[in-house]
Amino acid sequence: MPKLEVFFDYICPFCLRAHENLAALLPKYPGLEVEWRPTEIHPHPESAGRHSDLCARGMYFVLERGADVMEYHRVLYRAAVKDRADIENLSVLSGYTEGFLDRGEFELALSRGQYEDKLSENNRIAWDEYDFPALPSYRMGGDVLKSIPGVGVSKRRLVAFVKRHTEPAK
Repeated sequence: MPKLEVFFDYICPFCLRAHENLAALLPKYPGLEVEWRPTEIHPHPESAGRHSDLCARGMYFVLERGADVMEYHRVLYRAAVKDRADIENLSVLSGYTEGFLDRGEFELALSRGQYEDKLSENNRIAWDEYDFPALPSYRMGGDVLKSIPGVGVSKRRLVAFVKRHTEPAK
C-alpha cells in the first residue's frame, strides 16, 4: 500500500478540519502508512501571521519518543486554532504537552534547534518542489492532492484520493 504524505500547519483551520476527516478515514485503511509533514504557512523570516515552527518541530520530538502523534495533533490544533494560544512561546506550548511528554526534555530539544532541518525540508518540498497553493495538501503514489486556497480539501476529495491509490480498480 502506498504511503500518504500529509502537508499541514497547526495554525490552519482548514488543516484542522482535514485532520479530523483523515482521523475518521484512517480506521478504514489500517495498512495505510501516513507520513506527517508539518509545514509552515508563514515560514521565518516572514512577518505575516503567527509562526508555527515550534509546533512543527515538536511533532518530530513526539515521533522520536514514540509518543502518541495523534494526541499531539489534537492538543496542538486546540492550542493554535481553538485557544489561539501563544504557540511561539515555548513555555506556553510545552504546557499543552504536559501529561504525555516530558515538558523539560521537550523544551530543551526545541530550544536547541532540534528538527529545524526536517521542517526546512518540508517547507522546501511543499512550496518549491510540489508548488502547493495552500495547506493542507497531500501526496501519494507520485500523485498530489492540492488544497484550494481559502477552501482546503473537502472530505469527499480526500476520500476519493485515498481510494484511488489504495483500492483495486473495478
